[in-house]
Amino acid sequence: QVQLVESGGGLVQAGGSLRLSCAASGRTFSNNLMGWFRQAPGKEREFVAAINWSGGSTFYADSVKGRFTISRDNAKNTVYLQMNSLKPEDTAVYLCASRPYVGSTLYYAGSYDYWGQGTQVTVSS
Repeated sequence: QVQLVESGGGLVQAGGSLRLSCAASGRTFSNNLMGWFRQAPGKEREFVAAINWSGGSTFYADSVKGRFTISRDNAKNTVYLQMNSLKPEDTAVYLCASRPYVGSTLYYAGSYDYWGQGTQVTVSS
């Protein structure tokens, strides 16, 4: 079992920055692929970014590439999402997710085993 708790969301103006954190508990965190997804009202959950167990491989949605950076600190059992140059269309609940392998399905929410409750990010224009 892996338990995930997100923090760091809030209200920010367009062009601003936020850093989200996802604190994990569970003995397999350091071996897991960690992902960030987001869900806006009335929309499906969409992939944002993911990082493999070592941090050596990262994956991003085209919509955030160059603006968001995912990282992890296995000693602290924490994964981060640094979000820069935020846009109003980035407004959503951001959720952290985990699964024990990489693979081509990492972009699909249904392929993840564990989820946090989410943290709200609101970007005003």
